[in-house]
Amino acid sequence: MIPSSAAASAILPYLYPFEVVIRQGFGLQFSWLCENFRAVPLMITLFLTLLLASCSFAQTKPNFVFIIADDLTYRDLGCYGGQAHTPNIDFLATQGMRFERCFQATAMCSPTRHNIYTGIYPVKSGAYPNHTFAKDGTKSIVHYLKDLDYRVALSGKSHVAPREVFPFEYSAANKNPDLEAIDRLMSDSVSDETPFCLFACSTEPHLPWSKGDASLYPPEKVILPPYIVDTPVVRENFSRYLAEITYYDNQVGEILGLLDKHGLSENTLVMVVSEQGNAMPFAKWTCYGNGLQSAMIVRWPGKVAANTTTDALVEYCDVVPTFVSAAGGKPAEVLDGKSFLPVLTGNATRHKEYVFAQATTRGISNGSDNFPIRTVRDERYRLVWNLNPTAEYQNNSTPKDYFKSMEAAAAGGDAHAIEYVNRYKHRPELELFDCSEDPLEMNNLARNPEYENTIKRLKAKLVGWMEKQGDLGLPTELDAIYRSSRTIGKTKEEIDAIWAKRSSK
Repeated sequence: MIPSSAAASAILPYLYPFEVVIRQGFGLQFSWLCENFRAVPLMITLFLTLLLASCSFAQTKPNFVFIIADDLTYRDLGCYGGQAHTPNIDFLATQGMRFERCFQATAMCSPTRHNIYTGIYPVKSGAYPNHTFAKDGTKSIVHYLKDLDYRVALSGKSHVAPREVFPFEYSAANKNPDLEAIDRLMSDSVSDETPFCLFACSTEPHLPWSKGDASLYPPEKVILPPYIVDTPVVRENFSRYLAEITYYDNQVGEILGLLDKHGLSENTLVMVVSEQGNAMPFAKWTCYGNGLQSAMIVRWPGKVAANTTTDALVEYCDVVPTFVSAAGGKPAEVLDGKSFLPVLTGNATRHKEYVFAQATTRGISNGSDNFPIRTVRDERYRLVWNLNPTAEYQNNSTPKDYFKSMEAAAAGGDAHAIEYVNRYKHRPELELFDCSEDPLEMNNLARNPEYENTIKRLKAKLVGWMEKQGDLGLPTELDAIYRSSRTIGKTKEEIDAIWAKRSSK
């Protein structure tokens, strides 16, 4: 409705304080505007529109706090139906959005961190085995957000290289987030009026599961997933693992408390994730959902609706473009990730049709010499492609006491132990799982003729993704030794000699 002349006259005394805003922001002569408001009431509408536009320029950019665990199977968190006591994370979930289908591109620490910070899949960035490093010239979220006037800090576990690619403001306390450094960062942000992005990186609940109060989880009362063989040694280890999840939850609570202390909670996007699954079989180091699927909880007051869930397919490589978009920037074209800001703000319910991942055993601790794995998942099905199925699968869990106890149970005739120890170490070329009907991925459908077309469709998508990434499969696996951070600065000949010496032992 167009305001009357009387209404225009009544509002004029309240407009004079904004003369500077109008003159500086839009180059209008305030006196001229006032005279014309009396004659042309429609100008009131124009003025208010310009005034609102001016105010929008002054809005503060959001801060970002990304809190990540280390080897935590997402479904063990309380808000995901798990038995771990996680009151801080559970409460956060009531304040924001809980993602039911968040995935990462590999179930190993170092390539996962590279994937998060670069927004690029592992093989393309060069960071695909464990203890790895990105290709020269790769950009990370530090570069993208610094260009938008952010301070970008990482406190706790880093596990990325080289520093030129990841020029964070680093801090750590016993390889965990340094609360004093985080406190200073937030205090500086308030006093300097500078937005910040913080990656708070825990080392819990990574092995050796030595933190937290395990008495809260009596081994005899622990509930084991059915794909893990039940032995006393397994139960004792799982009890200590659950205790470290609670320890991680306490870390989350302390960091959120610092946001409250500095009055930053309302203008901070908080994202909490669980990283890959635990070090028990069929999780970390694999391409099964138990290893690749992650918790993700996002709180952003006024932007993300409280106590909501989404089943949109998202990936860790989407974090960089999402943060850049939320900061008002434009994501770089080189990124493999895609901003899921529309999902967060309620403007979309779907994000991606497919999510992809890979696993490399070559060069990892106690890993098979050559057992590359690739996988693709859509809304319902997961296809796992074991590229060298004649090899025996091994990783850093197979020498552990809990896995040895599973093998002992199998040797003693336990039918469940025999089946799952064998399934872990010896795998067919293709595995297909109906994730809707079989969320733990225990029933391989690949030999069922009914699913032939599903396998063809998913494999075509997987091969196409590999081609785009420069992933040659077996040759890429063999070249993994050249992407270890331990080999930085060494020639190919020197690396070959080191590998030959290791292989002869």
